[in-house]
Amino acid sequence: MLELQNINFSYQRPVLYGITLEVRAGEIVALLGPNGAGKSTLLGIAHGALKPQSGDVLFEGQPIAGLSRREVARRMALVAQSGEVRFPLTALEYVLTGRFAHVNALGFDSPRDVEIATRALSDTDAIHFAERKFNELSSGERQRVLLSRALAQEPRLLLLDEPTANADIAHQISLLSFVRGLAREKKLGAMVVTHEINLAAEFADRVALLKNGRLLAVGSPREVMMADLLGQLFETPLLVDEHPLSGKPRISWMGTK
Repeated sequence: MLELQNINFSYQRPVLYGITLEVRAGEIVALLGPNGAGKSTLLGIAHGALKPQSGDVLFEGQPIAGLSRREVARRMALVAQSGEVRFPLTALEYVLTGRFAHVNALGFDSPRDVEIATRALSDTDAIHFAERKFNELSSGERQRVLLSRALAQEPRLLLLDEPTANADIAHQISLLSFVRGLAREKKLGAMVVTHEINLAAEFADRVALLKNGRLLAVGSPREVMMADLLGQLFETPLLVDEHPLSGKPRISWMGTK
């Protein structure tokens, strides 16, 4: 579905070096790495908001550089970390802005647009503050509204930048379970940047380890979430064993003696 081919990118200095990565329909790819590794930059390149110095970004074999922003928005949605909006929009009004790629020539929201936006709020357990002002919500509540807005775009690919940041554990699990269900049922692809290592182990189909702008490894959680690789990634001694119920890798800090 999404192909990143030999991506190189710089700001004032090089940030990404030769990144090659794909996201397939129906799967979740978790992007793990320390702060400053280039994870959010890679999402921006995948979405077309940033242009690589070299390399190609393809969506279903088509270069996204040749697509308009409206065409990109019909295919993929980027959920960035929560912030404020300049206008006093309610949560529902903010989610309706995700319908811009689908609105009619007059630019007005149709009853169907409102229905889709309302359903998106329900799906993320945010419907009960639909009429509250977005800027008055907590950071965790805003994050759920941001995901709702992305769902209202009806994309085929989700790019999620720390979607569970500031959320309690119940909503972290609920949101990632929902995204996994979408991927399975609707054959969506999803790339998720997260610092929640154990949640990545549970919910991701594949994991990409990014450090200093380079990929250390890509594979299933069992293949890449090993003590030596994760210790190298985070420069911290970690213990990896097996979760007693799911059988997935479970990562713990080794602590001090």
